[in-house]
Amino acid sequence: MKYLILIYTNPEARQLWEQMPEAARMEGLKAYAALNERLTESGEMIVSESLAEPSQTKAVTVRRGQASTTDGPFAETKEQLAGFYLVECESMERATEIAASIPEAEAGVVEVRPVRTYSGLEM
Repeated sequence: MKYLILIYTNPEARQLWEQMPEAARMEGLKAYAALNERLTESGEMIVSESLAEPSQTKAVTVRRGQASTTDGPFAETKEQLAGFYLVECESMERATEIAASIPEAEAGVVEVRPVRTYSGLEM
């Protein structure tokens, strides 16, 4: 089954990251690289990406056929989507195990969601 692991951060965690010494930031990046390698080797990794800063976000809505965009960041949102993993593994338990190994889980929030098939009938 496929699971989408959503990595959320918050302004405080981002500020802590920016204030960390370069060596500590490199260790954090190495932890992500090691996780990516393990998931690739196990065959569970489908894709993983880090997202650009919230200031580069655009929200799009369509009302009565008219598209409208709003520039980010969106102040009303405390948690900000920072990245994701799309994995294929045997169970929700395994997906949550993967999520717990994501470094951001210690400072932000990591959410695991099952991915529905196109038909929407399988979960």
